[in-house]
Amino acid sequence: MLLIVSSATIAGSLEHAIDTQVKTDLVAQKSQQQVDNLADETNSMLAEYRETLRQTESLQAYNEQLDKLVVSQQKELSSIDEQLRNIETTQRDIVPLMLKMIEVMSLFIELDLPFLPAERQTRIVQLQTLMERADVTLAEKYRRILEAYQVETEYGRTIEAYKGDLTIDDTIRSVDFLRIGRVSLYYLTLDGLEAGVWNNGWQRLDNGYLQGISQALKIAKKQLPPDLLVLPVKTAEVAQ
Repeated sequence: MLLIVSSATIAGSLEHAIDTQVKTDLVAQKSQQQVDNLADETNSMLAEYRETLRQTESLQAYNEQLDKLVVSQQKELSSIDEQLRNIETTQRDIVPLMLKMIEVMSLFIELDLPFLPAERQTRIVQLQTLMERADVTLAEKYRRILEAYQVETEYGRTIEAYKGDLTIDDTIRSVDFLRIGRVSLYYLTLDGLEAGVWNNGWQRLDNGYLQGISQALKIAKKQLPPDLLVLPVKTAEVAQ
């Protein structure tokens, strides 16, 4: 049997097939575009998720560090509170002690050899005034008191010459004073003709001591090198 198909029929079928293929390709292309878009969107969401996860981990580490810092600060605050309570207790204890130290120093100066009386009494008054000042710290007050004690201690290890006024026979005269530690205190009139020693009161010395006291004054003023001196000393009181 011989089948005869016209060229028009073949052309129509071919055209239909091509049209179908084109439509299929377009659908496939559109589907691939959608797949590509979904893939891009998925990748973008994945990147966003990873970034969010990284930030979350970073924030978690930061919060943990903050928690540790808060705990540390709370401990520090507790320590500071304890220190403040201790400071208040210390102030209650040390202020009376400092006042007593000033009182003892004042009494000591009163009973000591009467050298530099104005300077030493002024130091006591300054300390007493300092204790009443609210703008000076407790530490500074204590430092100043210790400084004053150090000055008084140094007097016992040094010799000193200075000028001052002395009442002699109801007459005020300028004299040179000589202090040898806390052992002895002498005076020599400026004309070099009269000398005396403190022995629970001023006692005039024999003229034989004039040269020795004059030489000692020059040594104290560093006008002569140190040398052996023969000087009278304060006599000790003997209990009856």
